Amino acid sequence: MVLAPSKSVGRHSTKNNEEAIVVLSGTGEMKIVGGPTLHLQPYCVAYCPPNTEHDVTNIGADTLRYIYIVARAHK
Repeated sequence: MVLAPSKSVGRHSTKNNEEAIVVLSGTGEMKIVGGPTLHLQPYCVAYCPPNTEHDVTNIGADTLRYIYIVARAHK
């Protein structure tokens, strides 16, 4: 995923799936509705549990680049 400065992916949920993002470059925030705001920087990994609305926003001056991984959550 590539986000220009001050852009976001928009509030969404991955429903029954969990999501992790691995930041490659840039800085950003992952805001989890009803939970924490996670600071994103290169080489960090952020996790969002299933059935949770969240948004990722580029808060830096450079492009935010990250890989997102969505997987079925096991009970």
